Amino acid sequence: MKKAFKLMSLAAVLVGLSVPAHAQFRQSAYLNFNIPTGEIAKSSDATVLPLYATGAGYDAKVGFGAGYRASYRFDVGVGMVAPFGQIDLFWNTIGSDLSDMYTQAKASNKPSFVNIPIQLGVSYLYDELWSDITPYAEFGLGADMMFIGSEGAFDRTTMLDRRKYSYKPTTAFSFSLGVGAYFGRHVSAGLYYYGFGTHNIEYTKSTYNRLTSAEKALYDNAEVETRSAGSVVLRIGFHF
Repeated sequence: MKKAFKLMSLAAVLVGLSVPAHAQFRQSAYLNFNIPTGEIAKSSDATVLPLYATGAGYDAKVGFGAGYRASYRFDVGVGMVAPFGQIDLFWNTIGSDLSDMYTQAKASNKPSFVNIPIQLGVSYLYDELWSDITPYAEFGLGADMMFIGSEGAFDRTTMLDRRKYSYKPTTAFSFSLGVGAYFGRHVSAGLYYYGFGTHNIEYTKSTYNRLTSAEKALYDNAEVETRSAGSVVLRIGFHF
C-alpha cells in the first residue's frame, strides 16, 4: 500500500505542476455498469454460513454503481491532456445459485460486494477528427476499499439470528485503463478495466468473539484467505 500512496502523491504533484492559467476545470458524474473478474467472480459450491472464512468472497455477479471526477483540461497542440482525481463505487450481488442456497438456509443476510476505488490519473482527448465526437484514452492509479456484506441465518422459532458473519473492510492497490468518446461537451461513454488488487477475507472482531472455542480454533489455524478482484466496466459520463 505504501507504493500505491507514493504513486498517488507523485501524480498529485504532477497534476499541480501541469495546470496552466488557461486550463479548464471540469466536473463529471458517472453511471457504472460492471462485470466482475478475478476470484470474487468465480462460482462457489462451498457450504454457506461457513465455520471460517473459506466460503466467503466468491460468486459476484453483474452490478452497477456511480462515480465522481474533478479534472483540468489543457491544450497540448494535438488534442488535450486532462489530469484527474476520481472516486467510484461498484456494487455486486451474488449469483442466483448461491443466493438460493442462502434462501434454503433461511439466511437473514446474503453477502454482497462493494468496491470503492480512489484514483489519480491522466486522460488524453483527441479532438481533431470530428467536431462533435472526441475519442479519449486514460489510466488511473490508486487504492481500492472492498466491503463484503455480512451473512447470517435466522431462527424463526426464537426470532433471533442463529449465526451472523461480518467481514473486515480491506484496502489494496488499484488501477484502471479505459477508452471511449465524448459526444458533444456533456456526455461520454467508455469501456474500462479496473484492477482492484488482492484482498484479505477476515472476520471482524465482534464476529470472532461470537464464535465457539472449536470454531475459533479452526479460524486461528487457517491461513488468511485472499481474493483477487477486478471489473470490466461500461461508464456513462455527464460533464459540466
